[in-house]
Amino acid sequence: MSWKKETVEIKKRRKLAKAQGGKEAIKIQHDKGRLTLRERIELLLDKGTFQEQGEIAGGVETDSEGKLESVTPANFILGFGKINNQQVVVGGEDFTVKGGSPNAAGLRKSVYTEELALKYKVPLIRLHEGGGGSVAGPGKKSGSYGGDPVFSKSRFKSVAETLKEIPVASAALGPVAGMPAARFVASHFRVMTKETAQILVAGPAVVERAFGKKMTKEELGGSEIHKLNGVTDNVAMSEEDAFLQIKNFLSFMPQNIYEISEKIDCDDPVERQEEELLSIIPKDRKRSYEMRDIVNLVFDKNSFFEMTKYFGRGIITGFARINGYPVAIFANDSNFYAGSMSAEGAQKTTRFIKLCDTFKLPIVSLVDEPGFLIGPDAEKAGTILHGTEAVLATTESQVPWTTIMIRKSFGVAAAAHYGPDGYVLAWPSAESGPLPLEGGVAVAFKKEIAAAKDPEAKRKELEEKMAKNQNPFPRAEAFSVHEIIDPRETRKYIAMWAERIQSQLKASLVMK
Repeated sequence: MSWKKETVEIKKRRKLAKAQGGKEAIKIQHDKGRLTLRERIELLLDKGTFQEQGEIAGGVETDSEGKLESVTPANFILGFGKINNQQVVVGGEDFTVKGGSPNAAGLRKSVYTEELALKYKVPLIRLHEGGGGSVAGPGKKSGSYGGDPVFSKSRFKSVAETLKEIPVASAALGPVAGMPAARFVASHFRVMTKETAQILVAGPAVVERAFGKKMTKEELGGSEIHKLNGVTDNVAMSEEDAFLQIKNFLSFMPQNIYEISEKIDCDDPVERQEEELLSIIPKDRKRSYEMRDIVNLVFDKNSFFEMTKYFGRGIITGFARINGYPVAIFANDSNFYAGSMSAEGAQKTTRFIKLCDTFKLPIVSLVDEPGFLIGPDAEKAGTILHGTEAVLATTESQVPWTTIMIRKSFGVAAAAHYGPDGYVLAWPSAESGPLPLEGGVAVAFKKEIAAAKDPEAKRKELEEKMAKNQNPFPRAEAFSVHEIIDPRETRKYIAMWAERIQSQLKASLVMK
């Protein structure tokens, strides 16, 4: 007696499961310009590292004698793998089976994904393409669906717990709705493909039934919509680009909150000085410049990875390396509202600072902050509410900060750029105070300006006079900044700071 018959059965089931939804369903997937989930996993992970969990899970059809005829695989695939030789858990909906809407086994596997990543304390990657539940319920063709038992725990509990312990990155690679859409946004990094992905609360058929309005999936929740509202951090030109962005994001992250991110080898000299930095800030205070150019000139070459670029555009967030050490970049973009913090920019700031705090990533703040965005639209958006939350997030932050005063630093909003006990440097172009000169002078000297023979000339005279008090030298004299530096020395100063805070970062792990 042997178990050969049963082992043959295992191989048969594995083969049938790997057929996914069948040749026709796979062809339809390819014709839409989308890869299958198994192809995606192979492209994402280091070659040959995928270790699937629940490989033959699914429904089976047998003949009258109980012999296996066909398999409907679970339409959720998950398992372990490696990215750059680091362990991860990856999971996603298989759109070729039931359009990714969960069958019974697929639902169980999807719920298990977060718990598996949490158990092994490794990053979680979700590859989304599919819908939520069906009115018939998982695995039912018709009839009522009674729901989960009253004693079952919320499926969102493990989703929430992952965000506190391990890096979570999600990609939307096709239409995503319901629970998969909720999982997508419940991630530290979110990327969707430009042409093929949509994020939806409900699809066009449901929207038409509710509102009597016909809309396409793209019109409801395409990348052009969600890159502006912050639902997605980044947009990818292709699925391969999405996977490269996920890999880039994870390269700055530790495996979990019980570790710190690793330094990598760096051949970019710490002493490198770029002459362009000496003239990059215009003397004319009304002219803008490119903050991203400063980032690329100061930090390790080709290391800057930006996220959430199109939401809250006055604020820049991302990651870079300095002498191989990973750091978070938090800066202002003077091309949008002169860099002022809008309600959206404040929400973006709060989320980013909390992300850095969770994974012990030190923050480099490059400040050109004129204050909160003003005006009727800003008031309607609740700028003071979201802005104060950003300031409080900074106040409560526990990671090391260094702040470089590039140009403006005004008002309450400026407080969001200075972490507790931070290392503060200033460029000669820096100016600071309770209000920007343009608005402050107009308010403080309103009567004097109005009484002048030439009000415009008087205003300019007062602004020039007050500007002398807002330059960085008085702050340096009062030891309100650690140093005023030559802009070309910025790289060297940040690199020295990044090295000396390493013991502080390691000590914070022990405190946990």
